[in-house]
Amino acid sequence: MDSTIFFEELWKQYTAKTPSAKKIKSLFENKGNTVFNDHIAIRTFNDPRVSIDILAQPFIEMGYEPKGEYHFKTKKLYAKHFEHKDDEDAPKIFISELLLEEFPIELTDIVQNILKQVDQHIFKQKDLVLKGRVWQTLSFKTYQKLLLVSEYAAWMYVNGFCSNHFTVDVNKLSTFDNLESVNEFLKENGFEMNTSGGEIKGSATQFLEQSSILADTVEVHFEEGVKKITTCYYEFSYRYKKDDNTMFTGFIANSADKIFESTDMKLQEN
Repeated sequence: MDSTIFFEELWKQYTAKTPSAKKIKSLFENKGNTVFNDHIAIRTFNDPRVSIDILAQPFIEMGYEPKGEYHFKTKKLYAKHFEHKDDEDAPKIFISELLLEEFPIELTDIVQNILKQVDQHIFKQKDLVLKGRVWQTLSFKTYQKLLLVSEYAAWMYVNGFCSNHFTVDVNKLSTFDNLESVNEFLKENGFEMNTSGGEIKGSATQFLEQSSILADTVEVHFEEGVKKITTCYYEFSYRYKKDDNTMFTGFIANSADKIFESTDMKLQEN
């Protein structure tokens, strides 16, 4: 698939689940900004059929290469980020995976059973990240079991393979000078920020500041009935130059750890 079409489809599917992102992008554009995407994040499991290396394949073919590795001990996640070899304006790709072997056997068994019910040929298709939830039957009881152990696993169960978030490159906004002014603008327009770990995660000394709105929610049909569940969210990043005068292009694990919580159902209930 052509890279432009691929990213357009990712955005189309993402905004269908995250109407807030489309509204915010329009708000920025109405103030005279062109919105550039800093990075796209994707979630998965570390099962060899759907691991980071599997989901990264189409991006590698587009000219991306691995750049950084990240470990999240509390959430039991591992992640890699990828950058395009030649195109500096191409969005970075951040793919994380849940480390199944670090969880109780009940969670591992649930995930394995979910993956087993899928036509295995689907996992070999290069556009897997565009497939969404490839397992059909959803049990709210199963969702709750996963949620007790891992919010990330519960989110994956409902949402499947998709972009977890897109990210506004605040450096390239023409009418905003910093992340603080972006956050104030968002709150003035009725959007609720993720305040876990502070409204702004990171700092100038770490060369990266990030913030995000709380994830949108949609009605999801479970066997037991319809429930409102979190989908995806919009993130905002501001990057600084390093001591060698080059722009920092990586990520800060502690900041990303708190950004993950934008989909947490508990934050939606507060």
